[in-house]
Amino acid sequence: MSQNKRETAYRPYISAEQTQPELTVASVIIGILLAVVFGAANAYLGLRVGMTVSASIPAAVISMVIMRVILRRSSLLESNMVQTIGSAGEALAGGSIFTLPVFFLWQTEGLVDTPNLFTLSILAVSGGVIGVLVMIPLRRTLIEKEHGTLPYPEGTACAEVLLAGEKAGSGSRQIFAGLGIAALCKFLTDGLKLIPNAISVRIEALKTHFAAEVYPALIGVGYICGPKVSAQMLAGGLLGWFVLIPILVFFGGNTVIFPATESISALYASGGADEIWSNYVRYIGAGMIAAGGFFSLIRSLPSIVSSFSAAFKGMRRGGKTDAKRTEQDLNLKLALGIIAALLVVLVVLPWVPIPLPGALLILLFGVFFGAVTARIVGIVGSSNTPVSGMTIATMLLTALIFQAIGIIGAAGMISSISVGTVACIIMSIAGDTSQDLKTGFLLGATPKKQQIGEIIGVVVSAAAIGGVLILLNSAWGFGSKELSAPQATLMKMLVEGVMSGNLPWTLILIGVFLAVTVQVLGISVLPVAIGLYLPLELSTTVMLGGIVRWVVDRRNKKNGNKDEGGILFCSGMVAGEGLVGILLAVLAVSGLGGKIDLSSLWTSGPAGGVILLLLLAAAVMKSGIAKRK
Repeated sequence: MSQNKRETAYRPYISAEQTQPELTVASVIIGILLAVVFGAANAYLGLRVGMTVSASIPAAVISMVIMRVILRRSSLLESNMVQTIGSAGEALAGGSIFTLPVFFLWQTEGLVDTPNLFTLSILAVSGGVIGVLVMIPLRRTLIEKEHGTLPYPEGTACAEVLLAGEKAGSGSRQIFAGLGIAALCKFLTDGLKLIPNAISVRIEALKTHFAAEVYPALIGVGYICGPKVSAQMLAGGLLGWFVLIPILVFFGGNTVIFPATESISALYASGGADEIWSNYVRYIGAGMIAAGGFFSLIRSLPSIVSSFSAAFKGMRRGGKTDAKRTEQDLNLKLALGIIAALLVVLVVLPWVPIPLPGALLILLFGVFFGAVTARIVGIVGSSNTPVSGMTIATMLLTALIFQAIGIIGAAGMISSISVGTVACIIMSIAGDTSQDLKTGFLLGATPKKQQIGEIIGVVVSAAAIGGVLILLNSAWGFGSKELSAPQATLMKMLVEGVMSGNLPWTLILIGVFLAVTVQVLGISVLPVAIGLYLPLELSTTVMLGGIVRWVVDRRNKKNGNKDEGGILFCSGMVAGEGLVGILLAVLAVSGLGGKIDLSSLWTSGPAGGVILLLLLAAAVMKSGIAKRK
């Protein structure tokens, strides 16, 4: 009952009775350009450092500037369409870099022929389009019915950014103040490198360290998500770095445990706690995420089944609907037909190494983890969603099933990576689509047109991503110092481990039973699992944002006010860091990144990072505490 009240009580900025231009020639062209640029830049960034930056908010900022300021177009929904199409490029790139580079790594070993553009693109297109279509029956449940439950921080931030261009006054000032401050901080840390982007304190007594990243966007995410979710993420990080790592180092000693090839003591001596986390704790985190995703799906199953049931009933009525403009989706019968056709194409085409069982696994894991991803991004945002963890689970299960049915050796490994590629992109695009649909829900966009726009962005980005990967591999080679491709290297090792019967199942199962323990305690598993899987320095800074939100809420409640600027300011901070992140990626690709590095001349040291974090927290607090009336 309460869900229905939330659903009917909310009125978007533009009502269903109003109409504005949305899917126009201008919005499509500009959105396509942004999709290609964001996709290429994020592919490089992810392959180099193992992380990407969400492009939804940067795309919203750029679309607002281009459409409202430069082109003088007054349609808010047209600007929203630009960011919908543009953000698809980053999401598709984020899914592709986890798996597709494995083909290039195997090429150097003589296991496969040189990957061709068509094969790479068809895998990306299939995963991207299915990812969009999977969200059709889930949209009403996750976006509308759970409007008061799932914050969708980046989707909400996009709406605030776009509305800032619609409204004059303090709201836009708060957003652009946050944008400017975060952009400056990002440029100082990752561009000029005058201030370290992370601070760390080694705790020798526990054989670990405490760390925090000096990134404004993480504070913004923590503030938007709130103290509870932030605390659960930090709990996962503390579990990994202050419980599991000390246990491994103290009791492991000179033992060599797969997947590492050196003893635990040697790993700690060479790389500290980071090496222990990378070789062991990440696998435990992957197991916990897989189990947490399962628990999340079980809890959501009634509402998901209800959504699918309602969608199928509409399909049986022949697709006819009298739904309001803001409730219209693409025809589900058409969507199912497209999904079936894509799966057939993947099986039939000789250039795509996916057997019939693989297509069925894509459908199973794609829908399963696509739904889970769409829910996770509603909690912690796209940038902090552990898609790689769920891809690990998909890859492991796929390789085990292939091995059981006799698809083994090189054929089994190649097919497993291909299935994992499509499933990974489905997850990534499902998460991005859900964020964009949340933005549209808040603004009053037409879901059907957004879904079409998302598909356009996916298809164009998929056609470009293959060429980008071939170009980058030709320039430096994956696995090199310039392009370490950490996730792809991990996926390669996992698949080879399954096929050779040498995989750290003990670590994965420890993660599964940690998830069971947390679930029994009545704590939400996924935020804890995310904190365990991601580096501690991310969760620490997110928690700082959560603490600021707690202080601001208490202060405002005491004064009888509500937060009027904190969310806007944090939305701007996420946008500012994202924009400069894209800029720095482009500079790196062009070879200019090293020329602006001034760290050899002067650097502030850790003290500068601490001061910058405190200043950012103070700025967020000041923006969030409302003035007394």
